[in-house]
Amino acid sequence: MATIFSRIIAGEIPCYKVAEDDKFFAFLDINPLVKGHTLVVPKQEVDYIFDLEDEDLAAMHVFAKRVAVAIGKAFPCKKVGEAVLGLEVPHAHIHLIPMQSEKDMLFSNPKLKLTDGEFKVVVEAIRAML
Repeated sequence: MATIFSRIIAGEIPCYKVAEDDKFFAFLDINPLVKGHTLVVPKQEVDYIFDLEDEDLAAMHVFAKRVAVAIGKAFPCKKVGEAVLGLEVPHAHIHLIPMQSEKDMLFSNPKLKLTDGEFKVVVEAIRAML
């Protein structure tokens, strides 16, 4: 059975797409810690990020860097943090989170509840910086 991320990539489940190339897909986290919280996933369904081939893992980080730079321009912050957890969804992914302090990276923090209109403003702001 396809993961939820594979279904998002296939267009079966709607998302707020930030960027895409032939191997990777970036979209807004539907339960963001802060505005701009984005997920980067490989199109290849791989459970554990370190099971990716070295070349693909490196390429994923290059893709993530491009997205992170755009996030930082769209949402000025001290740094764009990167987190790899991978316990909830069995599909490798990187969280990119604009942060003012380390506390912005705490996944135990309450999640933002954004409207469709707010998500659209966020995704367009990031896309404009790519």
